Amino acid sequence: MENRIEILLDKYSHSRRDSLIPILQDIQEEVGYLSEEAIILVGKHLEMPTSKIYGLATFYNQFRFEPKGTFHIQVCHGTACHMLGAVSIIDFIEKRLKIKAGQTSRNGKYSLEVVPCIGACSQSPVISINGEYHSKLTAERIKQILIDLIGE
Repeated sequence: MENRIEILLDKYSHSRRDSLIPILQDIQEEVGYLSEEAIILVGKHLEMPTSKIYGLATFYNQFRFEPKGTFHIQVCHGTACHMLGAVSIIDFIEKRLKIKAGQTSRNGKYSLEVVPCIGACSQSPVISINGEYHSKLTAERIKQILIDLIGE
């Protein structure tokens, strides 16, 4: 992974601190998440403290600090989804998969991400599993989706 990050940083050989966000976005696109190793390499490259890089990256919810699971579940938490039960869906998924939002299961099979909006407000509440959308969710539908996903 370090080699892939160093190759990517070579594209930013004359960059300064104002390139931090594009660099982090490119690393996440390439590797899938921002590892501690990646943050250290970026700090060395930009001659910047890693605490500042981590602080900026944690400010934006677009950055992940753990790899995505085989099944990456995104739950919309936009206004319409929130009003129609997104919180109970998040709670149900967290309990069922034994992970919290932003985490990946120990076996790497599941990850859960709460996103500000999926853009399907008329179909609320909505989740996406590896890019496949499930809309107009009810407690029973989300339960069945997870049973189908987990196989239990």
